[in-house]
Amino acid sequence: MARTIAYREALREAMSEEMRRDERVYLMGEEVAEYNGAYKVSQGMLAEFGAKRVIDTPISELGFAAISVGSAQNGLRPIVEFMTWNFGVLALDQILNTASKMLAMSGGQISCPIVFRGPNGSAGQLGAQHSTAFESYYANIPGLKVVSPSNGYDAKGLLKQAIRYEEDPIMFMEAEVMYGDKSEVPEEEYYIPLGKADVKKQGRDVTIVSWSKMMKIAMGAAAELEKEGISAEVIDLRTIRPLDWMTVLESVKKTNRLVIVEEQWPMCGVSSELAYRIQKEGFDYLDAPVRRITCADAPLHYAPNLIDLALPSVPRTIQLVKDVMYMKK
Repeated sequence: MARTIAYREALREAMSEEMRRDERVYLMGEEVAEYNGAYKVSQGMLAEFGAKRVIDTPISELGFAAISVGSAQNGLRPIVEFMTWNFGVLALDQILNTASKMLAMSGGQISCPIVFRGPNGSAGQLGAQHSTAFESYYANIPGLKVVSPSNGYDAKGLLKQAIRYEEDPIMFMEAEVMYGDKSEVPEEEYYIPLGKADVKKQGRDVTIVSWSKMMKIAMGAAAELEKEGISAEVIDLRTIRPLDWMTVLESVKKTNRLVIVEEQWPMCGVSSELAYRIQKEGFDYLDAPVRRITCADAPLHYAPNLIDLALPSVPRTIQLVKDVMYMKK
């Protein structure tokens, strides 16, 4: 049976269920305990699991990331919450130089089963230093897996999978503006394997690919296009590394056109990699060049009018779809 709950509640259920199942799992981060989490994702978890398993940390991302790496190498399964992934860059030394490389450097003897999680990307007027989308940064690092779900159902299933089954460090990226979004989540236990995209809407004329909160743009554009008789197939990548480009390729074989909607900057983005894969393996199926819409190639401004200009939008996505269909403007 399914019930409707908020995105933050789905994440909380995933963590709590896995912590009840396995005493090796613990949560640490800034304000996760006494304050119930900066975004109330961990609300009530201190009362249930106690201060040894829900741990408030100093404002030192490098320090508590290092603790998680050491504990993971010694048999525990930590969940680390960054108040924002913008602060997570302070822990990059531990993530890049230790967590991601330890399995290879130890000849397969020492793994780092850690889930690093927290809000990612822009969330309105927070200024340039709090508005970066980081999927492509971490997807560039061998040894890491990058997850970026668009709804509570996927978030819970993917997070449970990451905590319970994955032996690699997981970069679990949540959209801050989605914590209050509601979705149907089953009461029954379920897991969603990493590396499998989901076709959210079937279509025949064009494939639109996105992930995280940009799925709202993709689905919004598809709904508007439907009114004009254009049938868009919409795919949610869900996992950025591993990248399920084969599901996209199979869709392109049917629709012959591809538009990618991405919140990140254009240089070396996820859309660049996906476009390369599709043109390499699916060139003969394409009736138009692969097109993409990204964030502007600049730090995100504070002014709301400039934010609107910088980020992908439904009208701009619709125009790209019409461009690849060679429709007159």
